[in-house]
Amino acid sequence: MNKKLSKILIISILVLLLAVGVFFSARYYAYNGGKRDLKSEEVAYTLTAKEFVAKFVANETEANKKYLEKPVAISGKITAVNNKEIILDEVVVCVLTAVDSKSLVGQTIAIKGRVIGYDDLMGSVNMDQCSINN
Repeated sequence: MNKKLSKILIISILVLLLAVGVFFSARYYAYNGGKRDLKSEEVAYTLTAKEFVAKFVANETEANKKYLEKPVAISGKITAVNNKEIILDEVVVCVLTAVDSKSLVGQTIAIKGRVIGYDDLMGSVNMDQCSINN
């Protein structure tokens, strides 16, 4: 009975260690492995900021299927700049890969980035890994 209990304990510890390893490796991938080089990827869609948000307002589920995690080019007028964040037409929030000191409020630009989601509370589309494409 003592050997049986020892085997069960050893197997339980191994299963627990395996589960912990899988959890942390999946978490590491989610935070680090999901990044890609968008500059080298072809743009999947090109839209204006207002057209882009209108697609999400009209049908968020369909827009998520179509645009989520895809590289898109969005054009619009800069309405706010905050360090690495640029907001286009008050509806598209773009987090830049590098600080761009040349971007000025009121300037019309095109940005390429990855769509990460729609914020229905704020009525804005969020993008990351953005770069200016003027």
